[in-house]
Amino acid sequence: MIKLLGLLIVAVGFAFRVNTLLVVVAAAIVSGLLAGFSFHEIVTLMGRLFVDNRVLTLPVILMVPVVGVLERHGLQEWVSARIRRAQAATAGRVLGGYQLLRAATSMVGLNIGNHASMVRPLVVPMAEGAASQSGPLTDSDRAEIRAHAAAAENAGNFFADDIVVAIGALLLVRAFFETAGIEVSLGDIQTWSLPTALWVVAVGAWRYRRLDRRIVSRRASPAAAEDTP
Repeated sequence: MIKLLGLLIVAVGFAFRVNTLLVVVAAAIVSGLLAGFSFHEIVTLMGRLFVDNRVLTLPVILMVPVVGVLERHGLQEWVSARIRRAQAATAGRVLGGYQLLRAATSMVGLNIGNHASMVRPLVVPMAEGAASQSGPLTDSDRAEIRAHAAAAENAGNFFADDIVVAIGALLLVRAFFETAGIEVSLGDIQTWSLPTALWVVAVGAWRYRRLDRRIVSRRASPAAAEDTP
């Protein structure tokens, strides 16, 4: 059980909002030392894995400056201004629509974005712009909208990528069960993945409706004006 100390480090580090990269690296080093590896072996392994998976990491690294340049030239403001023209748009509808779109594309293996390239520069400004049509947003409104936007990305992606056999996650799940000595077919995984994905979409729609109601109720409260930036 002592080898699971790395998981405790991750949980405590995230709870106290310590830098994510430092927490993950520290947890990896501690887990490696407890597993019997030397510090040199751990660093070598981390470097080799980074190089071997550079095809996955380089697009993310290169994407960050691109998104930064677009934001510097007013991408978020432009998106927010456009969504305000849609009278029927609300923060909940924007986030629910994005989660549904993310689930549909993830189901067939199409990656339309992630937190850095889609949620931060596009989805959040759209949701905040839609919510601000009837009045200025409070700090609590913005924080809750951004948290729900991040959840929409995670829920839409992770709960729908086990439905089509072409997706690597489906094969990974089967490999996990086979390692544990459990025989399971791809059809069985798909059978249970689809209703799970649909249930997550339904729960998300309910949560986003509650989000819209909370925003409206805060705006109606006299105390909300004190929290408005």
